Parts: sequence; structure tokens; C-alpha cells
Amino acid sequence: MPSHCPYCALQCGTVLTERAGTASVRPSLFPVNQGGLCRKGWTAPELLHDRERLREPWVRNARGVLVRSDWDSALDRVGDELRRLVAAHGPDAVGVFGGGGLTNEKAYLLGKFARLALGTSRIDYNGRFCMAAAATAGKAAFGLDRGLPFPVTDLAEAGVVLLAGANPAETMPPLMRHLANADLVVIDPRESATAARAALHLRPRPGTDLALALGLLHVAVTEGWCDMDYVARRTVGFERAWARARAWWPEQVERVTGVAAADQREAVRMLASARRGYVLTGRGAEQHENGSDTVSGFVNLALALGLPGTPGNGYGCLTGQGNGQGGREHGQKADQLPGYRLITDPRARAEVAEVWGIAPEELPGPGLDATRLLESAAWEDGIRALLVFGSNPVLSAPHSVRVHECLSRLDLLVVADFLPSETAQRADVVLPTTQWAEEEGTMTNLEGRVLRRREVLPPPGSARSDLEVLHELAVRLGQDPARFPTHAPTVFDELARASAGGPADYSGIDYQRLDAEEALHWPCPRGTGESPHPGTPRMFLDSFAHPDGRARFVAVDWSPTAGVGERQPPLVATTGRIMEQYQTGVQTRRVHELSVSAPEGFVRLHPDVAARAGVSQDQRTVIRSEHGEVRARAELDESIRRDTVFLPIHYGGGEGANLLTGPETDPSSGIPEFKVCPVSITAEEVPGCTES
Repeated sequence: MPSHCPYCALQCGTVLTERAGTASVRPSLFPVNQGGLCRKGWTAPELLHDRERLREPWVRNARGVLVRSDWDSALDRVGDELRRLVAAHGPDAVGVFGGGGLTNEKAYLLGKFARLALGTSRIDYNGRFCMAAAATAGKAAFGLDRGLPFPVTDLAEAGVVLLAGANPAETMPPLMRHLANADLVVIDPRESATAARAALHLRPRPGTDLALALGLLHVAVTEGWCDMDYVARRTVGFERAWARARAWWPEQVERVTGVAAADQREAVRMLASARRGYVLTGRGAEQHENGSDTVSGFVNLALALGLPGTPGNGYGCLTGQGNGQGGREHGQKADQLPGYRLITDPRARAEVAEVWGIAPEELPGPGLDATRLLESAAWEDGIRALLVFGSNPVLSAPHSVRVHECLSRLDLLVVADFLPSETAQRADVVLPTTQWAEEEGTMTNLEGRVLRRREVLPPPGSARSDLEVLHELAVRLGQDPARFPTHAPTVFDELARASAGGPADYSGIDYQRLDAEEALHWPCPRGTGESPHPGTPRMFLDSFAHPDGRARFVAVDWSPTAGVGERQPPLVATTGRIMEQYQTGVQTRRVHELSVSAPEGFVRLHPDVAARAGVSQDQRTVIRSEHGEVRARAELDESIRRDTVFLPIHYGGGEGANLLTGPETDPSSGIPEFKVCPVSITAEEVPGCTES
């Protein structure tokens, strides 16, 4: 049965085979992976039969212990509590937290459930923690956000690709097949697996990526690489952006970032003189309290070189989560309605309200971004209940210590998931849901390609689809059952109607077309007559999505932030991912092959830093910030900067990287600061051992 990998946003093509109640997987010749899979994809079926798989509901009893329950009892408890809290405190007393791994149908119905059945504005999702800055910058520049506005396969013809804060060799290994013929310019403070393959590696001080982007734009303009004809024909705002970049000459940038002026010039020369060139950003550029501006800085560079919307060239964002693209298009984001339309847009409100059978004024307004949504549990007028679908904010959210405190204040925490995540273990009610091979649905990968997910196995125990869970809760809240269908194709058809006319228009897509083609990229509006719309694999070739058809330069500037300034702290922590694990590790830490390869958290640091701290290879350490501390094994690496330590995000307990991070977020996108956190490091004291 054809399907797709359940992990990253490449959504590699696979073939699932069922035999004696178990599934096996092999790669298909799908365009994005061309017959390849990473270790996570090969081992994905192991999770379907994990011994800790959630198979029945669990409810916390009067003694504070989670005990097995039946579905009616669990759902009745949730419904009763939600009705009580809404009656006493209003709809915004209930929050909803979604995930970038939910199918399009689930994301859509979750947003509808929040705004219609609950009437709350308090909904957001974990994509706020990873792609929000690029989405904000993309919309500002191009009028529309799609991770890659061109097919992945176009990269195979590239001469030079600049990767700003992206490490696909570890995070999405099959993508490297498409980069094999390109010279890579990698911007990363670490010598990552991708940087090790680079023709040129730029290693800025953590948190100075925007200063580097401004310097690269300065080089492009002053040394004659700027495509002024393209700038005049296809953009606006260049002069304002250049006025900010004018002060960032290469030697000034070198002083701030540590990147040699000669390397800055070489990076621009390589990219500008390539027959085909691309600029791609990832989490390293985005997860900052100035993340949107940082991405805009790299978009400005791409525009100055005439790359976006030019055949064989472009700018894109390497979206991370499996449905990170589709998940932010259909209504589980705080400020958006289906079709990637703003909830404040009167026309969008009217059109969606018509599909839902309500008056536009019944729709709530924009809500809180994910970080503030969680924090609001501690506010006097904040949420009293939180429903979490397919996410693990106890580990993924910044400032974990504070998140623990806030969640403990809730009257009700409900988690719908398929494994006992750290968040599920704290819940009052845990609802077991189906996994990727046990359900029908669609996903949208990083290139805007809409894909089919197919059922090959029955759900284990009494696990139910999230669509069924939302249906049952909506009925208990007094909704017409027909408003919340449980049949995925039916939900998709409604989603398509609700998206019509929006930037992410799916109205010309249905399951029949996907079964026949499975190569449809949005926007794909409903065609006229007998000619269906072919979809849009390559965007912006004729015009950008702003009313005047022109892209926007965004005037940005770098200034010191909490962790980076003229007086740099002696040591900063940056967080990220490794090849063997995925997101918060709830899935991959349970896969034997992966857990053997990467069984525990670690801190990677330079041997000189380790020597000053009295730490040796494999020794247990304590990493402290003003927000908390992490205890992890030391991994010495001569390639890492002496002012930087690296911690992976995939581990829980005392190894959770976000025990260190703080509450700072980007004011434009709400993305948290994950990449710069001042820390100290010491050897962990061994109990019972003292100096003589």
C-alpha cells in the first residue's frame, strides 16, 4: 500500500505491507526521496506495536493516579468539565494545543472544534516553535508562505545552495540526494554533518545570523552582484532595506559575528555567479527572538540576487514537522482560518462561517501564540483547561520549568495521543488515538504537495481517530453531530470548500485526484468546466502574491539581544536535533535501533571549554542557566566554537534542553529563542565523594 513516512516534512514515499497483523516498510521511487529512507523511516513500523502504546483511555482518580477507563466515562468527564468551566469563566477559559504532525483533516477539524464547539480563541500549535518566523517573513516578502515554492527536485540542478541554519544531512537525510551536485555554503556555528560537506562554512557567533545576512547584502550591493533590473521590475522597498544594510560593511560584520570578511565576499560571489542558486533557511536562523527579521535578512539577500520567482533559482524554508506546512494552513494557528486566511479578514470570516453554517460574528477573534497560551494558565483571566492533540509541550515549549508550573494550575488537562508522552503523564484524561498506518488522511509536505495517508492496520485496543474524539466531544458540548464528521474524505471535502479563495486553496483537490495523481501542489483552485486545475508546483514565476505582484524587501537591522551583545557571555547553549531522534523523542526513543545509537542526552563542547570546567569526555556535567539546569554526559568536539555548547532537544527528565531556555519570543511571529542561552558548565558531583 503506498503511503508516506510519519516523520519530517519531506514525507518520503513508502510502501507499507501488512502480514499477520504487523506492518513492514520499504521506500518507493517518490520524487522527494527517490528510493531512499533515513534510519527513522526504515524503523517507523516498530512504534505501531510498542508495548507502551496507548490502547484505552486513562483517567486520573481522586487519589491522583491515572487508571484505565472506558471511552464514555472518559469523554463524559471531559465534556462535563468543559461545560462547567465555560459556563463559569467564558469560552476563553479553555485552550486547545495542536501539532504539526496531525493530518490536514485533524488540523482543520481541531480549529473548527475550538472556534465552533468551544467558542474559544485560545488555540495554537507546536509549529509556533519551529516554522513561525519563516512563515511571517515569507508572507511579508512574497504575500504567501509555502516552505518551498518549488519542487524539491529542482534543487538537483542547483550550482550553489546557501543553507542558513539548516542541517538536512541529519534532520532530513534523503534531501541530500538533491544537493549532491551543488556547492554548499553553510551558515552554522557548529560543524554539523551538513557543514562537513560544505564548499564554504561560515560559523557566526550564535545569535548574530541577522548581522551576517546584512553583511552579505552589503557585499552584494557594493561589489556589483545585485541584480538591479530584477529589483526594479519585481520588487519594492529596496532602498529602505539597503539603508539599514549600508552600515554593515564586511569588516564590521566580522567584528560582530566572527565570520571573516573574505568568507563573506566569497559566499556572495559563489551564490551570485552560479548558473542556478538557492537560499534555504532552517531552524538555526528562525528560532531567535529576532527570528522573523533574521529570515527577512536572508530573503532580502535572495531578492537582491534576483533568485525568487526566477526559473532554476529561489528562496525556501526547510519546514521541519511532517505536516508543518498543512498544519499551519487550516485553522489550528491562533490567527488563521482554513485556506491560510487571517481570522481578522471580514471576507474570510464570512466565507468560512457560511461553510460552517454560522454567522461571521459567532467566530472568535485571534488568540494567543503557543508560548503565551501555555503561560496563560497562570493568569487570573487565563485558561483553566487545556486540550492537547498530538503534541508534547512539556518538553517542546521553552522555559520548561515555568511550563510545568503553569500546567499544574489547570483544572483540566486532556491529552489525545498514541504514546505516553511527558505531557500525557501529567494529564487528567488521556485519550488513545490512531497512528499513521491505521488511518486515512492527507499531509502537505514542505513543497506544498498534498499527499495521501492510507490505512493498512486496524487500531490497537480501543484507540480512536482524533476525528472521532472531536466528534464525540462536540456532541457532548451540544453540537449537531453532522457538523463534525469522522470520515476523513468527508472532512477533506469540507476543508477544500472552506479553503476556496484563500492563499492555500485546496478546492480543486479531492481524494479521487490524489489517488490518481498524488502530485498536486497548492494552490489548486477548482477548475472550470471539464479542465481541473493542475496545481502549482512552482510559484511566483509571473508575479508574487501581493496585490501589485511585487515582492517586498523588509527593512531589518541587528541589535544585541538577551544572550548576544557587545559583551558576549563566555558560554552560550544552542539546541537542535540529531539524526537518530525526532522532535521530543517520544517516538524515536522507543525504537530499539535508534535508542541504542543515541540512548541519552549529551552536551557537546570544545575540549578547551571542558578543560576550564574540569570536565572530561563522557563525564556527567551540570549545565546551568538563569532558568534551570540540565545534567548530561559531556561529548568533546574540537570543531565546535569555544563560546558555544550544543544540546539535543529529544530527551526528557533532567536532560530536557528546554530546562535551560527562557521565555523570550519574537514579537512578530511568537517563535521562541531556542538558539542562544547564556550558561555555565561544571562537572557533576558524585554522591559520597569529597576532596581530601
